[in-house]
Amino acid sequence: MNAPSARTDARHPVFCTIIPPHLLDRLSRSGDPVVFEAARRTLEHDALQRTRRRITTVRMTAGVVAPRRPEEDKKPKRTISDARNKEELPGTTVRKEGEGPVADASVNRAYAGLGATFDLYLAAFSHYSIDDAGLPLDATVHYGEKYGNAFWDGHRMVFGDGDGEIFRDFTLPVDVIGHELTHGVTQHTANLAYFGQSGALNESVSDVFGSLIKQYGLGQTADQADWLIGVGLFTDNVEGTALRSMKAPGTAYDDDVLGKDPQPATMADYVHTGSDNGGVHINSGIPNHAFYQLATELGGHAWERAGQIWYDTLRSPALTPDADFAAFAGVTVAAADSRYGDGSAEREAVLKSWSLVGVTPAQAAAETPASSTA
Repeated sequence: MNAPSARTDARHPVFCTIIPPHLLDRLSRSGDPVVFEAARRTLEHDALQRTRRRITTVRMTAGVVAPRRPEEDKKPKRTISDARNKEELPGTTVRKEGEGPVADASVNRAYAGLGATFDLYLAAFSHYSIDDAGLPLDATVHYGEKYGNAFWDGHRMVFGDGDGEIFRDFTLPVDVIGHELTHGVTQHTANLAYFGQSGALNESVSDVFGSLIKQYGLGQTADQADWLIGVGLFTDNVEGTALRSMKAPGTAYDDDVLGKDPQPATMADYVHTGSDNGGVHINSGIPNHAFYQLATELGGHAWERAGQIWYDTLRSPALTPDADFAAFAGVTVAAADSRYGDGSAEREAVLKSWSLVGVTPAQAAAETPASSTA
């Protein structure tokens, strides 16, 4: 499953942010002028960028595979720029590949986070940078004035400094960096449409690999990992530990200003909404929890088997851009079959993980005894 699929569709580099619109909207309606003004500006900025993104595409040529280079020749090509609190990209170049640390901690964290993402994809999956062809890794720090988000715009990572009241500097959590860069990986592989269940899968895949990047850097096994996304991003003013929890969706925060984490863990609590492209940041909790169940069931390092199945799924020609949860689950079963064999412990663990969140794999349901999914 490691060969790129021959797809002729246009690749849309969706504007993807780590902070969902529903959370920013809540902040923008708070009674605290320090909080709501920064949130309103961030929300308006993101809405404008999403509109602009819809008219931008990247063409992928069917059947064309970049020449493979020896693993030892595959190195990251990082460039970090400083926007100096303006909303102008890329900003001034402040650190390039191979240069030593600078005085600005945000620059150094961005540089390290890009490298950590590159390392996980290459070491675990032999995936060479974002596009599997050595795409340069570019990032901009200190974007905007109290900008409360980080995003992948289809070409580069961009980090705000946060407002200091709710959010800290967005370069702090390495899984946030990995999350956003993984939107680029998805863009160049499965190209999951950013709406409804396919959009929730797009967000979930970014959480999955963002968490794996953090775990890989720390050398953690599945049972040692916290399975939290964005630890350290909230200030001490917030009653919460992270943006999302893959282990227990819906428990990451419960705050007077932010409200309660709205993510469901199972299909029984699926949220039907027209906001946030059909709830892509909310309902991603369901496939997130399925992956957590799989990783902990298999044990060991999550990137070795659970992550490999998810990566193979992204590369599978059977995964269509409009896939819903059931279709994605079906491809994960096929991926486990292909890599580990029909009847393998990995296959059974995949079926069990989806059953626990109330999803029946579309292509596996008819051929799998009911007892296997109990």
